[in-house]
Amino acid sequence: ACAAVVKADAYGCGSDAVVRALWTAGCRTFFVAHLGEAARVRDALPEAAIYVLNGLLPGAMPAYAALDLRPVLGSVQELSDWAAFGGGTRAAALHVDTGMNRLGLSVPDALALAGDPRIAAAGIDLMMSHLISAELPGEPVNARQIADFARVRAAFPGIPGSLANSSGVFLDGATHHDLLRPGYALFGGNPTPYRAANPMRPVVRLEATILQIRHVEAGAQAGYNGRWTAPAPRRLATLSLGYADGYPRAASGRGHALVSGIPCPILGLVSMDLIILDVTEAPEAARGGVSTLIGDALDVDTVGQAAGTIGYEILTGLGSRYVRTYIGG
Repeated sequence: ACAAVVKADAYGCGSDAVVRALWTAGCRTFFVAHLGEAARVRDALPEAAIYVLNGLLPGAMPAYAALDLRPVLGSVQELSDWAAFGGGTRAAALHVDTGMNRLGLSVPDALALAGDPRIAAAGIDLMMSHLISAELPGEPVNARQIADFARVRAAFPGIPGSLANSSGVFLDGATHHDLLRPGYALFGGNPTPYRAANPMRPVVRLEATILQIRHVEAGAQAGYNGRWTAPAPRRLATLSLGYADGYPRAASGRGHALVSGIPCPILGLVSMDLIILDVTEAPEAARGGVSTLIGDALDVDTVGQAAGTIGYEILTGLGSRYVRTYIGG
């Protein structure tokens, strides 16, 4: 089976619309990071199985129960708390740390729980772990994690398992187990950067309106602190988008946008609400026209690279001022 990880407002794409589209496509299990995110998914999908990845804080049990949510338990204390609260009537997942050292029980601690009545009392219906370097298939840690998780699974026969994230889906059949957990890949992010082509279809398109076109002469400066100086007469376009919308300021002078399919460099510093492009080579650029900052030949991973970060950060940073339009689904 295949679940969907829809944390961070469905990777910046809008949780409500995304989870409904995924439900229509046949997805029945969803993962989020926080209780508040889970509440939004529950509002949209009354019948979905919803797991909350960040564990169980003291006193949070009634809130989970009220919305029929499943905590991903990451310690013996969390397991004990949920078991005492639910008495076997409420489901949860058990998170085993196979190398990340963030959340989850150690492998020895998990193995020590084999046969423990708290497993049944906590309603554990899923054993899970998280891969560290699935996007790097040659890393030895992948084999170690696969082996450690297999040992844990063997100690809890009959309980389904989940190991594969987006990159793990493409890593090895040994990572698949009973439930896949793609997230980033669902939104068109590349889960296999080691391959020549992204196996996922584009999902997100980010566009911005051109507010103004201007012509400048050689020596003219643009943007805050005059970080860019025209080497020759140039034609500039100002876009209605900036870092307040989540477009990374770190892409200043490094990124580009597309106008009529033509790459146009970002000039100077990205401002709070505005970006300046060099559209000298894009004669169709005009006031009221559209530029593309994600889409066509400009994928989210390329935008991340231009900003010195990863596509995950670009997507999850998409701001609230965008008008989100959903096509299909």
